[in-house]
Amino acid sequence: MSALLSRVPTRRLCPAALPHRRGRGIALVIVLMFLLVLTSLAIFSARYATLGEGMARNQLDQERARQAAEAALRDAERDLLLSTAARAANSRCDRRPDRPVVLRVAAFSADCARGQCAPSALSATAADWSTNANPEAWWPVARGGLWNNGGAKPSVAAGLNNNCNFTGGVPLGTFTGVPEIVGVSRQPEYLIEYYSRASGRADFFRITARGFGLNATTEVVMQTYFQPFIIQ
Repeated sequence: MSALLSRVPTRRLCPAALPHRRGRGIALVIVLMFLLVLTSLAIFSARYATLGEGMARNQLDQERARQAAEAALRDAERDLLLSTAARAANSRCDRRPDRPVVLRVAAFSADCARGQCAPSALSATAADWSTNANPEAWWPVARGGLWNNGGAKPSVAAGLNNNCNFTGGVPLGTFTGVPEIVGVSRQPEYLIEYYSRASGRADFFRITARGFGLNATTEVVMQTYFQPFIIQ
């Protein structure tokens, strides 16, 4: 007796009938988009933090340059009050031949010898920054200023009585003995301009100082007017 075997038909499910597989594909796309968003946020946060750090560093360097310029202003005032009694302690150059300043204004020259400038009438009344006409001594060198960036000047490294017949800006402590500032790219400098007033009024001096930060491109320029009260 033979047995008849019947074939049971099988059902083939179409892809539409497999929702769990299609769900796994959508989840992958969502996860990738979520990772992309997180990566973008991380990059933005890192850039923002780097920018904030750079701004803080620049602001700190600007403040360092400002304080250096302020120190140079005060040093110039001490310079103007020097006398012939004795050379300032620890000074790199002797200022006594130019002091007391109210009796030695002839030492002020057009080329700012030893940092003492005699401005022309045109520079005080007709200076034109846009055309570099009649430049003032305290302007940038590129604009006709008389700071003398490239000339040899007194410094601690040069020693005492070296480069004392310079022209241009006076490095901090040259005539007063004030120690150099650390943590700056270069020492602050100052220029002193002499102005004579008519009608019996007392003469006065304009002091311009420039200070530098740790970065050589960070520079602050400050000015003040000064009238010595001590006459010797």
